[in-house]
Amino acid sequence: MSGVKKIINDPSESVSEFIEGLLYQYPNTLQKLENHNVVLANPLVPGAKVHLLSGGGSGHEPAHAGYIGNGMLTGAILGGIFASPAVSSILAAVRSVAPAEQENGGCLLIVKNYTGDRLNFGMACEMATAEKRKCRMIVVADDCAVPRNKGVTGARGVAGTVFVHKICGAAAEKGMSLDEIATLGEYAASRIGSLGVALNAVTIPGASEANDRLASDKMEIGLGIHGEAGIRQCDLMSADAIAEEMLSTIQKFGYGPNENIQHVKEGDDVAILVNNLGGLSNFEMSILTRSLVKYLEGSMKCTVKRVYVGSFMTSFDMQGASVSVLCLDDKDENGMNLSSYLDCPTTAPAFEVADVSSIETRPSLTVLPETTAPAVASAEEGSYPDVAVESFSTLATEAITRACNALIDAEPDLTKWDTIAGDGDCGITMKRGATEILSRLKDGKLNTQVPSILFKDLAEGVSASMGGTSGILFELFFRSISTSMKTCEKVDDSALKAAFVKGIDAVQFYGGAKVGYRTLVDALVPAADALNDGGWESAAESAMSGAKATASITQACAGRSTYLNEETLRDVPDPGAMAVGILMGGIVGK
Repeated sequence: MSGVKKIINDPSESVSEFIEGLLYQYPNTLQKLENHNVVLANPLVPGAKVHLLSGGGSGHEPAHAGYIGNGMLTGAILGGIFASPAVSSILAAVRSVAPAEQENGGCLLIVKNYTGDRLNFGMACEMATAEKRKCRMIVVADDCAVPRNKGVTGARGVAGTVFVHKICGAAAEKGMSLDEIATLGEYAASRIGSLGVALNAVTIPGASEANDRLASDKMEIGLGIHGEAGIRQCDLMSADAIAEEMLSTIQKFGYGPNENIQHVKEGDDVAILVNNLGGLSNFEMSILTRSLVKYLEGSMKCTVKRVYVGSFMTSFDMQGASVSVLCLDDKDENGMNLSSYLDCPTTAPAFEVADVSSIETRPSLTVLPETTAPAVASAEEGSYPDVAVESFSTLATEAITRACNALIDAEPDLTKWDTIAGDGDCGITMKRGATEILSRLKDGKLNTQVPSILFKDLAEGVSASMGGTSGILFELFFRSISTSMKTCEKVDDSALKAAFVKGIDAVQFYGGAKVGYRTLVDALVPAADALNDGGWESAAESAMSGAKATASITQACAGRSTYLNEETLRDVPDPGAMAVGILMGGIVGK
């Protein structure tokens, strides 16, 4: 087993320190109840309305303190890690929101179906009632992993509980009575089914060893939010397969009481809550959400009306997710339904009301047509500067051919240098680009008659084949030259040199590198300087000299070489700079 790494202090003080951290984050909206690990809304007006309390063991954050706010919970009672809170703390929380002998208002306890929670919250509810405080309790049992007929415990309460918080909280804001809210909460809870999957098991703070009961090539279907074993372990599956497994299990399990089990069916409207159990990336969560919605609307032929995605009820850093499916209903005589309550505003920081479309189709799935580049006039149709370089087309064809072949031949050396000083792909990248350019030249896709079109064609060839930083830099270089060629009075040797220098300026401006940074700029700039004093052969010689000089630069300031030490870089030239030197040599035939 591997070691356990957590950012905590003393594990025995972690819950109280977590609460203190919350109070720093929300200085105006939260407060702690004296002598108890109870977090309450601030300001708190006891008895003004029905107040909702929930809670349980810590380790499921943001549940439940993250749901404190107008339109959701008034408070949360926090137990130890994965341990039910004490009866005394639950009762103290009830006393703080439900005055004795008050006819209106009251307190509703929303409890997940775990034995410890049911007993402790239940005891507190009975004691509060004995003190003549209006208090009721409802139990959420939405997990579809535990068979319905397995013992008296029943299904566990998991992330679907958050739906109940939201629906009951909205009802409380509307001034509904305690009995009405409790009835609504039980109704909502009866229409929820949830299932979780995980790629690894949870390890709690303070554990001496990591929990590695799941092999690296296995995942678990149906495990609980405390890491309890699920339905089965299996080989890793794709996101689409996971979505099918989760939703088909929920559909088969059904919803409602045992005496009146119903199943999600074709034509049903549903809301889904895709819950990160703590350790998945947002990237993975979005992919899983896609798979879930497509299966619900494709295979099951339901309509997904609301989609909630995020960390709602975690298990520390468990690498897994759950989905809760709420089967929506029609509006009642007051024009309300479950969707209406879900859409009511809330100030709870951990819950964001879903983005709802007012029409059946999703505007987000309507693809915005791409604005294409304007058509480029052909050499015959367009107006281009006169070419004053004799036999330009022939010279260009020969220069391109020599330069590309030189880069292809240099692939082993470029790869060797880049294996030491970079990520090893420079030679392959240059060879791929050179091969593509030669192919386009052979197929007549490079217009060697018109310089501005030629350099645009070169840029597009590089863009389609090279990739990476070097690819975009060469593309910038060629596109800048193309623009210069199109706007000059005539294309002669001076115009070509000026365009070459502007291309280098573009590479420096957009890339940010300067001479001495150990990049291809160390070859390009000396070439540009040489052009001002001499010809193209001088520029080629200066480019190669500058490239070779990078072998003495042992502190890189750009690119992947910045991660390497001086000893590694010593006597190794920069492969990008060497590629420029080789390219320039090929152009002039050296």
